[in-house]
Amino acid sequence: MSTISIKALFCFALFNLSAAAIAQTSAATPAKAIPDSMEERVKACVMCHAPQDKATADAYYPRIAGKPAGYLYNQLINFKEGRRTYTAMTNLIDPLSDAYLQKIAVYFSQLHPAYVPQPSSNATPEMFARGQILVTKGDPSKNIPACVACHSSTLLGVTPAVPGLLGLPRDYINAQFGAMRNGARRNNAPDCMAQIAQRMSSDDINSAATWLSAQKMNEGDKPANSLPAPMPLKCGSVEHASSAANSGEVAK
Repeated sequence: MSTISIKALFCFALFNLSAAAIAQTSAATPAKAIPDSMEERVKACVMCHAPQDKATADAYYPRIAGKPAGYLYNQLINFKEGRRTYTAMTNLIDPLSDAYLQKIAVYFSQLHPAYVPQPSSNATPEMFARGQILVTKGDPSKNIPACVACHSSTLLGVTPAVPGLLGLPRDYINAQFGAMRNGARRNNAPDCMAQIAQRMSSDDINSAATWLSAQKMNEGDKPANSLPAPMPLKCGSVEHASSAANSGEVAK
C-alpha cells in the first residue's frame, strides 16, 4: 500500500472519529433556547443600524437609538405609507402591524449608547464655522431658523416627536436634506423640513452636516422634555406624532 493511501486512510479514520465525538457532544448538550425578547426580535434592524449605532463604511445608516418614540414610529409609518422610500425598510416593516411598529419605536427610544464623532478630513475652517452658525444661530437673511430652535440646545431632540441630530454621519445628513429638497422624502404637511432644505444651498447643507457629524455624544444622553420657546415653523410631522403620543397610540 502506498504512503499516500495510508495517509488517506488515516485522515479518513481521524475525520470519522472527530465527527463521532462532535455528534456525541452535540447530543449531550441541549440546544440553547433563544429568549423571546425585543432585543432578539430587532436583530434584523441592527444588521444595518448596528447595536451601538456606529457609522458604517458607507455612512448611510442613521442612528436610531435614543430618538423619541413618537418620531421613530412616525418614520416607520412614513416608510410603510410611501412618504419615505427605501426598499429594504419597506419590505421589512410592510408585514408588521402598527402596534408592533410602536413596540419597535419604544424599544430603540430607550437605548442611549455613546457615539464616536466622525469628523470630515476635508472640512475647511470656513465650512466648519458656517456649519456651527447655521446650527446654533441660523441665517435670518435666508429665513433659515437655527437647528437648536427645534431640536433643542443639546441637539438631542425633544420628546415625543423631534429627532436628535447628533450621532448621524455627514453623508446621511446630506442625503436626507437632498431627499427633502427634491421630494423623495416627505413628511406630514406642513412639511417644515422641506421648506428649510429648499432655502439652504448645497454648501450650507454640507457645512451643517459636517459640523453636526463632528459633535460628541455621551452614553446616557437623552432628548429634552420640552423647548424653552415655540418652534419657529409649524411642522406637521411633529404635530402628528405628538397627537399620537398624547392619545396613547405610541406607548411611553
